[in-house]
Amino acid sequence: MTAKPNSHKHFIIPIFLPHAGCPHRCIFCDQSSITGVPPKRPPKDIRDQIEAFLKFKTARRNRVQIAFFGGNFLGMPADKIKRLLAEAAEFVMTGRVNNIRFSTRPDTIDSQRLDWIKDFPVKTIELGVQSMDERVLSDTKRGHSAEDTEKAIQLLKKLNYEVGVQLMVGLPGDTPERSIASAKRVVRLKPHFIRIYPTLVLAGSPLAAWYKKGNYGPLSLEEAVRQVKDLYLLFKDKNISVIRMGLQASEDLENGSTILAGPYHPAFGHLVYSEIFLDMAVAQIESSALNTESISIRTNPSNVSKLRGLRNRNIEILKKKFGFESIAIIPNDALAQDQLTVGRLT
Repeated sequence: MTAKPNSHKHFIIPIFLPHAGCPHRCIFCDQSSITGVPPKRPPKDIRDQIEAFLKFKTARRNRVQIAFFGGNFLGMPADKIKRLLAEAAEFVMTGRVNNIRFSTRPDTIDSQRLDWIKDFPVKTIELGVQSMDERVLSDTKRGHSAEDTEKAIQLLKKLNYEVGVQLMVGLPGDTPERSIASAKRVVRLKPHFIRIYPTLVLAGSPLAAWYKKGNYGPLSLEEAVRQVKDLYLLFKDKNISVIRMGLQASEDLENGSTILAGPYHPAFGHLVYSEIFLDMAVAQIESSALNTESISIRTNPSNVSKLRGLRNRNIEILKKKFGFESIAIIPNDALAQDQLTVGRLT
């Protein structure tokens, strides 16, 4: 269903730096809860972490990136940035790793900081944009503007970096209309890939206090899936790949103490894809005018579970909506990943 970026096919070796380089706390953020790494922990034993992950690399995943996540990478002091990159670059020099990526804030992208990293094998830079709406940025205390994002992406693309953008839905002050407007502004900047996250109320975040006082209400899971689906389809139409929807499932998120409220689901991206395939099936059935009690739906084998939905939810919805007694899902390698066909069951 997605376009084909280079970045998400890498074997990623994550190095988490919770809140490192962050000038303040955004109201929705608690990287320690998300990553399971204590805040401000010095990044010790990076070589050991990289070696441990390399043991899991398979021959099929022949491109490897070391990724610094969880903080504001270019917000750290220059000597710390260079030390981290130098340790990672040793693995690139020996041929065991291809390149490096990191995430940072848009307002840390400037000529001086980019000069610090120019001699290191950095390929991919992800920007924590979250929104292009000034009210939302203000309400969430991001401390940067939409213009900062525009300037950052333009400069990074000029220097031939691969650029990723992280967006969120359901932030304080946000609406579906503002979210779509933000996405359209991002489209005009033509980043290489996108991540989309629904806003969750994390136990250690400032947003948790808002939630407990009744000053913030998170999206329902159903509404979050709908909004992320709309953004996904917008980016897909513009051939910009969405490489992740929803937080990566982890034991810390699953134990019930990290997330106070919000549309968390360990298979959030699957829910979004399932809604897309349900819409496609409904549209084809309605246009086909099939007068039959049983139908077949053919789709690429990789999409069978998306078409069925969790616990066959989509099949039950289609049966109820159209009065079918049976629906057969038939894998078909000849169909592209964004195709399905509907016909009589023979």
